[in-house]
Amino acid sequence: MLNSFLLLAEAVVYFSVMVTLFRFRKRIGLGVFVCALGVMHFLETYLASVFYVALPFGMVSPGSAVLFSGKLVMLLLLYMKEDAATVRQPIYGLLLGNALMIGLVLVLRLHVIAALPDGRLPDIGFIDQMGWLMVWGTTLLFVDAILIILLYEKLGRYLRKAQFARILISVACVLTFDQAGFFTALHFVAGAPIAVFFGGWVAKMAAALTFSTMLVAYLKWFEERQIAAPRGLTDIFDTLTYRERYEALVEHVGRDGLTGLLHRGRFDSDGEAAVQVSLRTAKPLSLLIIDVDHFKSINDRFGHAEGDKVLKAVAALLGEAARAEDQVFRIGGEEFAILSSRPHPVARLFGESIRSAVKGSAATSRFELTVSAGVSSVSETTRCLADLFALADQRLYKAKSTGRDRVVGEPGGHDAAVVWTKPARI
Repeated sequence: MLNSFLLLAEAVVYFSVMVTLFRFRKRIGLGVFVCALGVMHFLETYLASVFYVALPFGMVSPGSAVLFSGKLVMLLLLYMKEDAATVRQPIYGLLLGNALMIGLVLVLRLHVIAALPDGRLPDIGFIDQMGWLMVWGTTLLFVDAILIILLYEKLGRYLRKAQFARILISVACVLTFDQAGFFTALHFVAGAPIAVFFGGWVAKMAAALTFSTMLVAYLKWFEERQIAAPRGLTDIFDTLTYRERYEALVEHVGRDGLTGLLHRGRFDSDGEAAVQVSLRTAKPLSLLIIDVDHFKSINDRFGHAEGDKVLKAVAALLGEAARAEDQVFRIGGEEFAILSSRPHPVARLFGESIRSAVKGSAATSRFELTVSAGVSSVSETTRCLADLFALADQRLYKAKSTGRDRVVGEPGGHDAAVVWTKPARI
């Protein structure tokens, strides 16, 4: 009973520390997580070869049942939330590092070794044994990582809504394969008895259940990004990097061809999600709708090429004025939108800074370029994107009908034109 409790405690500690490092990857860097993942490799292999505890169903090593199983689950998490190109980095690093270790040991054998004062000499045989086991274990890990990603993706066709079952089956199947492969090496290199295989397999199945439960809980409570939809795979790691190419393609097709800004489709999807996050977290969210004044007359008088030039210039100014966390969209012919985390009064000042920047720009010397804007913010009366957009659009209409070249955005639902005489830098 004590051994079982200690194994469970080890699994919880390992998982908790690793997902904490993963959770803060944007602040401290993903390399911290990857290094922590790799530094445990020697201990995993050493414990798997010599350190066993007796349980009712057989002999179990914490290195294999807890540490290796946990590492495999961490690689799956890395794939789910990042991509396959990132997963292969620690695996390639371990594989090449172990090969380097063996090569250096072969060179070290050529040294004339001096004994320490107490007569101790290095155990080169132990390093040899551990080195080959680590190379074999890393090779298996390379195959395991491919298999668990392929299996996870394939199961997504049938278990898309059953995430726990999808993860558990993937982890359990790959751990079974790994147990057979690694025990073969242990049997011939370290003389491990057959009880080690059966005991280790049962322990790994228990580890699969434990880690899968903790992983699903972590994904549900701490990771907000949705897991990508399943897709067919034909190549190994080269094809698995399709996630990166796919997301780059989505980013490209989600942009307006003329201005490079996000388009109306992205506004509808990203905007609704942003409103829901604002309602859930009570963080401010404001919407600015910006329209180029007299744009039709610009096209009629100077031609569509000049009109396109104006749209590009306005888009560039909006991109420069926006913060990194703001989202800038082209939602119509000459109409733009910005989703910003600024509170309403600050968003109104931000709209005025944009109005002033456009009016004072050197985008064209043939006519004065101005814009009008309507501003709204998430509140008790604007609890979805449609409400937010309708209010901002109403205020934009007010700005256009009361003289243009102005920002309208009175809080509390009162529409009034606010014409600022001094530009504000926000």
